[in-house]
Amino acid sequence: MPDSRRPSNASRRRLLGVSLGIGSAALLPGCAIPPRLAAVPADRSRHARVLGLPNERFRIATPEGQAAFDREVVDALVRRRRALNLPEGAMVPALNLLAVSGGGENGAFGAGLLNGWTEHGTRPVFDLATGVSTGALTAPFAFLGPDWDGPLRDVYTSITPERVLRRRRITAAIFDDALADTSPLFETISHYLNERMLAAIAQGHQEGRLLLIGTADIDAQTPVVWNVGAIAASGHPRALDTVRRILLASAAIPGAFPPVMFDVTIDGEAHQEMHVDGGTFAQAFLYPSAVTSARRAAIARRQRVQPARAWIIRNGRLDSDWASVDRRSISIAARAVSTMIAASGFNDAVRLYFFAQRDGIDYNLAYIDQGFTQTLETPFEPTYMRALYAYGYDQARSGFEWAKTPPL
Repeated sequence: MPDSRRPSNASRRRLLGVSLGIGSAALLPGCAIPPRLAAVPADRSRHARVLGLPNERFRIATPEGQAAFDREVVDALVRRRRALNLPEGAMVPALNLLAVSGGGENGAFGAGLLNGWTEHGTRPVFDLATGVSTGALTAPFAFLGPDWDGPLRDVYTSITPERVLRRRRITAAIFDDALADTSPLFETISHYLNERMLAAIAQGHQEGRLLLIGTADIDAQTPVVWNVGAIAASGHPRALDTVRRILLASAAIPGAFPPVMFDVTIDGEAHQEMHVDGGTFAQAFLYPSAVTSARRAAIARRQRVQPARAWIIRNGRLDSDWASVDRRSISIAARAVSTMIAASGFNDAVRLYFFAQRDGIDYNLAYIDQGFTQTLETPFEPTYMRALYAYGYDQARSGFEWAKTPPL
């Protein structure tokens, strides 16, 4: 039996086990697989646009994508200086960089921590906020600040399984694009992310702050970082729907949840990109290394650099999740996948730590520790999520002790 202190991967294993246990379904008569437009050709991905904005997103795995992201950061700092009425060339006060990881139901921990941090009175304004998977649902509220703590609390304490997904038949594993329909989750996202929230995100972008959400383009097998603030500020008639779909895509667990298709046009021809959970590549991210090359050069020359603090919220545990695994192929495969997901989260915390050390950035890490013992019985169980929210909230309200290093 699993250790009752480590409930975080229980529902994920169930979803993965069902996803993998589909061999017999291949023998059943079925309907047509969901259609799609042609994928973007391999050598044309960097030219694809969803809304036609040059800075709507960045493919940071390419030199062109990193360079474009670098330019966006420079432009943001210019806007930030103007918003703060600083003289030309003056340094912006200490930068606060937030990364909120994936973790499904465990996103309740990060939501509680952020709101408790507000109550403690020390929560900063974030100049950069990034999110992946469930972190993509949290990051916009964190970016907007304490005025949005109420809706953030509601997202993670009033959610029910019915507001996330509708289960499909097991044959969907062969004849459909996922085992569940996430139309309810899109409706939930749309309820909170309305015109008012989009306008607030646009205002934050105009003030020189960045809100970035990660997805995975699985046609191209590349991570994609969406510049949500720029999309919100664009005034494009499809901006609101696009941002909602980006959040849905970032949380689309492959196989369990449907991918999100984005229509693009290249050379007058219509194509579609297939995007899934950003955790396919990384559970959390802050910036590509090219962005801080000038900072590293200044540190090497012993020049003064802008103070910066990185805040990493890991919506999960960083210790091992022991379980007795049945000697069956499905159980072993599901356990191996959940192990890879857990290892990815741990490796991200370590990777961001070494990046911060290299770039002279103060590193601060939060994660679910052994003090939280409640067990998750079913996916998106309200009782579990409310208890985890309260756990994060109580810790932060009394003065959270951020880890200065990962638990190496």
